[in-house]
Amino acid sequence: MTSTLAVEFLAERSTTTTAVGWIGYIIIGGIAGWLASKIMGIDAQMGVALNVVVGVIGAFLGGFLLSFAFDTASGGWGFTFLTALIGAVLLLTIVKFVTTRR
Repeated sequence: MTSTLAVEFLAERSTTTTAVGWIGYIIIGGIAGWLASKIMGIDAQMGVALNVVVGVIGAFLGGFLLSFAFDTASGGWGFTFLTALIGAVLLLTIVKFVTTRR
């Protein structure tokens, strides 16, 4: 694979959205971000807006990582929620790791 094809391949994977749309991402992201903050034990430090941001970024991160094993673009609400939850927990774990190492 040439470098141009590799970049196009990764860009295509990272911008693929599921069938739930942007409103769905915000709703699912908010719930997934809130649950992820509960799982990680940092819910008291996060507000509603940050929960949504973490959940949406987690959805894209989880979707990107899971797209190598599954067809994430055709997933419905349940699969998108699970993907967002996994991605949000992973994102919060990375943030927690980086901030505690300082």
